[in-house]
Formats: sequence, C-alpha cells, structure tokens
Amino acid sequence: MKKSILILVAIATGLTLNLYGIDESRVVGSSSGEDFKKVGAAGSQFLKIGIGARANGMGGAFSAVGGDLSSIFWNPAGIYGIKGTKADFSYTQYFADFTHSYAAVTIPVGEQFRLAASFVGFSSGDIPVTTVDRPEGTGEFFRSSDVSANLTFAGKLTEQFTFGITGKYINNSFYSMVADGFAFDVGTQYETGLSGIKLGFSIHNLGSQQRYQGQPLTVAAKVNQNLNAAPIDASFLTYGYTIPITFRAGISGELYAEEDNKIIGAFDFATLSDAPEQYAVGLEYGWKDFLYVRAGYVLGHDQNGLGAGFGLKYQSGDFDSRIDYSVNPTQTFGLINRLTVAIGLN
Repeated sequence: MKKSILILVAIATGLTLNLYGIDESRVVGSSSGEDFKKVGAAGSQFLKIGIGARANGMGGAFSAVGGDLSSIFWNPAGIYGIKGTKADFSYTQYFADFTHSYAAVTIPVGEQFRLAASFVGFSSGDIPVTTVDRPEGTGEFFRSSDVSANLTFAGKLTEQFTFGITGKYINNSFYSMVADGFAFDVGTQYETGLSGIKLGFSIHNLGSQQRYQGQPLTVAAKVNQNLNAAPIDASFLTYGYTIPITFRAGISGELYAEEDNKIIGAFDFATLSDAPEQYAVGLEYGWKDFLYVRAGYVLGHDQNGLGAGFGLKYQSGDFDSRIDYSVNPTQTFGLINRLTVAIGLN
C-alpha cells in the first residue's frame, strides 16, 4: 500500500514540473507602461463553472477519476466508465438569484463506445430595466442567460486507453442581444495498471470567436444631420470575444482498499487562457459502496479554495441511484451549494 502511495505522489510531482512550463508572467503591455495578466480575456465564463457535486466536493480534482456524467465537463473520456443507461441532474444556487443547472443522459453503443447528450444552463433572476429618465425602473424586466448544448462520444481504443470528444453549441443572451457559436472538447484517460492509478488529459472550449447581435444594435440615423434627407438603417459593430480555453492534466489512484472501505486520491493541474494556473487535490472515502465522504482544495483560484461533500448510493438489481451534495466556500459570494441526482439501469 505504501508503494502505491509513493507511485501516486511521484507521478503527480512529475506532471506538475513538466506542465508548469507555461510562463505565468505572460502579460500584455498597457499604454501606461504597466502590465496586467490575462484575467478577463474571454467571454462565456459560465463554461468554467465546475459541474457535479461529487467532483466539486473533491475540489475539482476529477479529470482522471471519471465514472459519472459530470465527466463530460472535466474530461469527456471519463464517461466510458459508465455502464448501462444513466441520467444525471445537477443544480447550484448562486448569489443574487443566479442558478446553474445541468442535465445529461448516456447510453452504451456496443461494448466499446458511449454516447451522451447534456445541457448546461446559467441564468440570472429578473433584472429591472432602467433608463436615464427612469433610474428606478420602467416596470419591465429581463434576464441574462447562458446555454450550452453538448453531444459526447467516448470509446476504448485499447485495454488501458480511452478517449472522449464533445461538440458544443454555446448561446449567450441578455435582453434581446444574442451571441452564439460552436466549440469542442477532447480528452483521454490512461490506466497504468499500477495500483489503480489513472492519468487524464483534456483540452476544452476549442472554438471560434463569438459576437453579440440583436435589435438594439440597429438604429435609424442620418448620414449628415445638416442634409434634409430621410434617415437610413445603420448597425453598431460589436467586438468579437473568445471563449475560455482550458487544459487539464490529472492523476488518480486507490490509496487504500479493502472489502468495505476505499479511499481514492486525485490531483489536477489546469492552465486557462484567461486566468492563472490552478492546482486541485481531492480525496473520496467510500464505505460499503453506499456512503461517500469527500474533501478537496484548489490553489490558484481567486474565490474557491476548500471543497467538501458527501453522497449516498443505492443499488438493487439492475437499478441504481445516487445523490450527492457539496459545499464550496467563496471569499466574496458565501457558500455555494450543489446537489446532484443520478439514476440508471445497468
């Protein structure tokens, strides 16, 4: 058992030293001579919100774990470990009436492949419409809403190597303005055959720029105010924006296992196109494949740090179900509570 722990730590250290070759001081010079980091360089920020109470309870150290439908977010290769037909529903309540929802379903395609469809929604509550003349509100309301509809295909190439690919349609909207586009994720997992150790690698949100369009951008204006001519239709031009590209590398393994007790350890490294690099470490303790307790920690995130949670699993014949809960304290927005319910037929 000590040997497996040493192997896990050694591989995690090697991954960190090699992957951290990205220069964290990558900056863009401003006109004032000051430098600023890449923070805020991308839109569609909802694509970075971690999915699933199990994964978030482990601090997001999940790219090499897999086995449930939240893997579509962390590493699409992870859904290969799902047996039978499964459905997953997650809900997160944020500050100021913002909500984050996730639904997914997967089916086996033969013995070697899995197909899954998923939906992510991030929405505000009702926001009052205000104007310069009516700063207290006009009596109208609007919502900000972000949506991602996804299709994932995963398979097994060898006894140890699995892959996953996710195609995404992304839509951002507020009031009557809309921006949409397409992107995809690619991930792999590799089982080393050493004490249950697995490696995971994935890259997310590879896609084109998006640009807001909508009726408020169209106006009627005169080319020259001094000419007695009818106004013509004109449109304001909006800047395009990229979506946040993320690369993850992780390792997981069994730190302890006997008939009724099992402990899984995991470590993830993530580098993002618009934020500093992040490290996550997580643990999951399982008792009789019924009760699970989890804890994790993230380094490099400006809000999240500690994560914790628990889960209950019920299985009877071919039917199984699972309910998971996690809590993640933040520096500014208080506690973030997540609930995930999963059901399936093996």
